[in-house]
Amino acid sequence: MEAVQAAGNNLMINVNGATICYDDFGTGALPVIFLHGFPFDKSSWQPQMDFLKNTYRVMALDIRGFGKSTSGNDTKSMSLFADDLIKFMDALAIDKAIVCGLSMGGFILLNAANRFPDRFKALILCDTQCIADSHEAKEKRSETIAHIVAAGIQDFTDGFIENVFCKETLKNKTDLVERTRSIVLSTSPDSIMQGLTALAQRWDMCRTLDGISAPTLILCGSEDTVTLPAESEFMHRNISNSRLHFMDRAGHLSNLEQPEEFNMHVGDFILSVMK
Repeated sequence: MEAVQAAGNNLMINVNGATICYDDFGTGALPVIFLHGFPFDKSSWQPQMDFLKNTYRVMALDIRGFGKSTSGNDTKSMSLFADDLIKFMDALAIDKAIVCGLSMGGFILLNAANRFPDRFKALILCDTQCIADSHEAKEKRSETIAHIVAAGIQDFTDGFIENVFCKETLKNKTDLVERTRSIVLSTSPDSIMQGLTALAQRWDMCRTLDGISAPTLILCGSEDTVTLPAESEFMHRNISNSRLHFMDRAGHLSNLEQPEEFNMHVGDFILSVMK
């Protein structure tokens, strides 16, 4: 018998020393949980929530320190964020889920799937990668933090928006670009700086890929310059039960830039997992 639960926007639950804000719609014993990228919030999954909520139970949460979730006092890391996910599932009596993570959400998912493999029925990894930051990338993040301390987040936001969207999106989907910009600007500078530090200190997860047995869908914008398509190909080669799709005319935020194609791939994959 399918589980039935209260639905709504901006629900709150205390998890692991933080208050996590989440959306929860639809019904089903096997939820689909969405983890957003840095430095966004759960609203970035609205096209997917709208597409799936009449068929499945779908949930999207604000990672601690982002959106309406509180930051808590612990030092931010991918392991802490992964612990939050598992304790969030525990608090809502979710034994297993299909979890979808984009960019930083994918880093969190790889961390959690490595340490808690029995909690995942399937994985969806979007515009993400298994590698850790190089020395040069860590230095660049440190420089970005120093600039934010000195000048605020406006320059960071402008540069970030230019990088995450492909050229066609920047030119032709200005409403999407400006909505995304406003989300970044609404994030506290402290959360952005702590997020940058957590990203710089994340572990290399590539060695763990051959231990993933859950069905895995890998999606990537063909014009993603933040997490390169070659990194998605590498994950596909090393996760035995995986499928890979690239989306043209999409950069790092493929779920927003090409939502119809993204939803088609996700819908087909979930249907195959549910059989």
